[in-house]
Amino acid sequence: MSKIKPSKGAPYARVMGVGGYRPVRVVPNEVIIETIDSSDEWIRSRSGIATRHWASPEESVAAMSVEAAGKAIADAGITPEQIGAVVIATVSHFKQTPAIATEIADRIGAGRPAAFDISAACAGFVYGLTLAKGMVVEGSAEHVLVVGVERLSDLTDREDRATAFLFGDGAGAVVVGPAKEPRMGPTVWGSEGDKSETIKQTVPWDAYHSGPQEKFPAITQEGQAVFRWAVYEMAKVAQQALDAAGITPEELDVFIPHQANMRIIDSMVKTLKLPESVAVARDVENTGNTSAASIPLAMERMLATGQAKSGDTALVIGFGAGLVYAATVVTLP
Repeated sequence: MSKIKPSKGAPYARVMGVGGYRPVRVVPNEVIIETIDSSDEWIRSRSGIATRHWASPEESVAAMSVEAAGKAIADAGITPEQIGAVVIATVSHFKQTPAIATEIADRIGAGRPAAFDISAACAGFVYGLTLAKGMVVEGSAEHVLVVGVERLSDLTDREDRATAFLFGDGAGAVVVGPAKEPRMGPTVWGSEGDKSETIKQTVPWDAYHSGPQEKFPAITQEGQAVFRWAVYEMAKVAQQALDAAGITPEELDVFIPHQANMRIIDSMVKTLKLPESVAVARDVENTGNTSAASIPLAMERMLATGQAKSGDTALVIGFGAGLVYAATVVTLP
């Protein structure tokens, strides 16, 4: 017979608060087309993006995360000292070690929480949500801060016509804590590593051991292949998440997909046959693709503008480089 005592976690977990930070500088398509052969009309028709935010040197990954985290903690009605773990989802923190989560935990005054980074590209935030839920229910942390943050302007080839217009910067954060009833559904997640070449960094960091490269590493992708995968395969994953939570499309209030491309979002809505009553996040128009930050930023904006309200049932799904994906259903704070 085991001598290990059972964990004393909460019966369930919930999203308690949300916060976001967008850099001050707004970059319209007119700036993008200065370095590529394109037009505002073409960019809008292909992606739905009109503007995006690019960070200044002062708006670092850590600085943006601290701003978003502070808002989420305040929204949750707790103090920083009550945070037991900090999970940062990002692909644009350039130090291999230490994890940026440790600096962020210190700067928000969280004391001595567990702190670590995860790299799951555009699915990173939902991966973080899932880990946070497990920690709260297992009992290793009562409150977990999850931040999705990116400075993708640092990894953008501004002469690449296929990607130069896509990416933006920002940070979104949530606090996950205990609940007395189910507020977060099961996560449907996975990866398709045989397609890992479709979205990738152009040059690995170890290439710099042999001398300077002509260009700094950037993100590149096979646009059509990614589009087809996202539209057809991710709609299936989204439906599986609804099924796992016992939710029908008619019972859903809000749909918050990764903000990769407006055409992908619209196609997923059509494939899922979501009723018109479902509010759909389309933050990509003014924020661009912010990878791990896109879902919490879109969630924060929908709540702030009244497109969504506290208590709404929301389907969230992230997907991207790897290729990785994760979807779940949550009750909005």
